[in-house]
Amino acid sequence: MPAAARFQLVRLNNGICSVRSLEDAETFHPVVGPVAEAEALYVRQLRLRERLQNHPGEFVIWDVGLGAAANALTVLRATRDLACQIRLVSFDHKLEPLDFALQHAADLGYFGGYENPLAEFLRAHRVEFQDGAQSVNWELQLGDFPAWVANPAATSIPRPHAILFDAYSPARNPAMWTLPLFTHLFQRLDPQRACALPTYSRSTILRVTLLLAGFFVGVGHATGMKEETTVAANTLELLAEPLNARWLERALRSHSAEPLREPVYSCAPLTPTTAERLRQHPQFAACQ
Repeated sequence: MPAAARFQLVRLNNGICSVRSLEDAETFHPVVGPVAEAEALYVRQLRLRERLQNHPGEFVIWDVGLGAAANALTVLRATRDLACQIRLVSFDHKLEPLDFALQHAADLGYFGGYENPLAEFLRAHRVEFQDGAQSVNWELQLGDFPAWVANPAATSIPRPHAILFDAYSPARNPAMWTLPLFTHLFQRLDPQRACALPTYSRSTILRVTLLLAGFFVGVGHATGMKEETTVAANTLELLAEPLNARWLERALRSHSAEPLREPVYSCAPLTPTTAERLRQHPQFAACQ
């Protein structure tokens, strides 16, 4: 089935265009639009400009959920005046959303100036180019991300300084939100390389999952209609507002907090074993 039959342009309430997947019944960046969401959730929350200005050598960004490339392009455009080297690795299991979006670049608005690199990226699954003051090395890992991140032999990709995590919702795509996936992802990080991962969800299940996977977890910036999002990191220093003892008490009482261990969406309170592991997490152990 051609991409035009699986995707369509939709105009959001604020007049901005976005892409909708008809087969998945999901609209990308459905409230404020692609650029505003990416700026709030990733560019500002990751303090990318500040970190890049003080970073020697290559800065590695994993873009988990390439989609129509709005997150990646917003990050590049927001930092293109900085003299830096960005290694961008995008993960997705299909390229049809990007192909469709590039065909409608004028309507979407965020491709301006990147059409040629994106056409090469679609063709060769990698592209290198100079973008303002920065140099960009962008590559694609096409396939099943949960399987890739769980494979100890898949070691050719450099470890990240930042992760843009933008999978479909847990109800729609539970395989991307399980405890094994985030545990494997945490194990991919370099303990000596500070790395942060923001994502749009603020659910208790997600935050418990990230904590049990090994991350420190904090309250993320508001975006669209969400008063909070979530940011995780392998060091507390990257979190502006770490989850505290009050949040822990709410999680222990929640009826929807037990992590997904299989790619099947479900809601359940914490088991006694999970609750004890959560209490002993370094983020909370000092509060006991």
